[in-house]
Amino acid sequence: MFFDPLYLIIIGVGFALSLGAQFWVKNRVNKWAEVAIGRGMTGRDVARAILQAEGITNVDIEQAHGFLSDHYDPSSRTLRLSSDIFNGRSVTAAGIAAHEVGHAIQHKEGYMPMTIRQKMVPVANIGTNLGVWIMIIGLVIGLAGLAKIGVFLFAGFVAFTLVTLPVEFDASSRAKRALANYNIVDSRELDGVSQVLTAAAATYVAAAVAAILQLLYWLFRLGVLGGSRD
Repeated sequence: MFFDPLYLIIIGVGFALSLGAQFWVKNRVNKWAEVAIGRGMTGRDVARAILQAEGITNVDIEQAHGFLSDHYDPSSRTLRLSSDIFNGRSVTAAGIAAHEVGHAIQHKEGYMPMTIRQKMVPVANIGTNLGVWIMIIGLVIGLAGLAKIGVFLFAGFVAFTLVTLPVEFDASSRAKRALANYNIVDSRELDGVSQVLTAAAATYVAAAVAAILQLLYWLFRLGVLGGSRD
């Protein structure tokens, strides 16, 4: 059980996908971080300009710590940008700042996938923290029912990773549209933004694929997909 070659292969594939996506996003981020946008705006300036243009006045912008720690917190209506993005005047800074504003726009408009995703956060946390262990314990002690509970919990986490995809893709689309419509970047800079955001989206795709592969493995182990519980 603990040395199942199939499980090691699945974990290896998931790790390789994640590593590849991380390498890609860092490569694109670093490349376009060296290219300043013509208008000389910082990431904070870009975020504020788009928020104002979209009529959003109740969202705060704060500086956060850590590499690519940028995110929008819907509970406090706060946009948090890492220092390189907050203070940066690059294509990377503009693209990532605009992407996070995209989430704020989703929140304002009640974008359904985002609403669903927020409600699924507790389920996802339980699924990823407890689901796998419950499955393993159930299989080890021969309690298929317990293992199936673990699979059910982990499936919640998998669903969360899938719902995350349209949320991220849509935020990137909104970001690029806003940057172009409000004349914040030119066509070449917009191409750089697209490269950065596409690479960033790949990290979410890699996470979803890795989660799906693990779920399929556990379903196989339980015999649901023709495998064996032995």
